[in-house]
Parts: sequence; structure tokens; C-alpha cells
Amino acid sequence: MSAVLREPAERIEPMRPEDLAEVLAIEQAAYEFPWTHGNFIDSLRAGHSTWTMRDTSEGLIAYAVVMIALDEAHLLNLTVAPSCQRFGFGWRMLEAMAENARSYGARSMLLEVRPTNVAAQKMYERYGFVRIGTRRGYYPARDGREDAVVMRVSL
Repeated sequence: MSAVLREPAERIEPMRPEDLAEVLAIEQAAYEFPWTHGNFIDSLRAGHSTWTMRDTSEGLIAYAVVMIALDEAHLLNLTVAPSCQRFGFGWRMLEAMAENARSYGARSMLLEVRPTNVAAQKMYERYGFVRIGTRRGYYPARDGREDAVVMRVSL
């Protein structure tokens, strides 16, 4: 019996300014209150760890932005295109971001997530994130502001 090795169905690569039109299209489709072009440009200029995930047909599936400071990583944005959600891409992107953060010496990763984003919270909990607090009025919302659940995992 012979084994057939196949290439992964997706590639994770550093985000480039040329990716931003696709990134913004997904961001706007995924969120009622999306990040702006300026938010992504600022992240690139600040030297944050910014990544994209593409499938074999070159389509953008997901992206992430991580700020690494000393021994802690802060996951600022991890988004999967709505049409690609629930296929494990978010998990694979999260694993890649954790590995990247470890390579820079991070020993833990922190994130904020909307209390209403139950699917994301469940994924983070499966990965090992635990709730460590709440940031009051962190996110914009239709009725003013929404709190954020703060979570952390040891890397």
C-alpha cells in the first residue's frame, strides 16, 4: 500500500498591503462594525504579526492580526470569511498564530471576544483559553456599546 502525500488545502502567509481589498471585503461581510482600512494599515505599519490564509485557488479564506509584546501575544483580529466558517479554518489559523507567537517568545495569548459571539468563544475554550475578565463598553453596538469577554491561554 502506498501513501499519497498532498499539499495542504490552504497557505498561511504574511499579509501585504495588496491583500487589503480582499481583507476588507471579508471584514465588512463578517461584522456589523468592521475594522477600517486604517486599522489594518496601522497594524502593518506597527509591525504587528499579520497573516492571511488562502486556498489553492488563491481565494482569501481568513486573516489574523497579532500584537506581540515581550512574552505576551494579543490576538487583535482573527476572521474567517462567512462562506468558509465552520470548516476548521479558524482553528488552523489560531494554531498558526499561537505557533508564530511562541516563535517570538510569547508565553501566553490574550484576546477579547463579544459575549454574543458564542461560536468563537467555544472555539477559544476548546483551544484552552479561559475567561479572565470583562472589558466594559469595549465594542461598538447598535444600542451604544457592548462588553468584551477577555480570555487568555498559556502557550
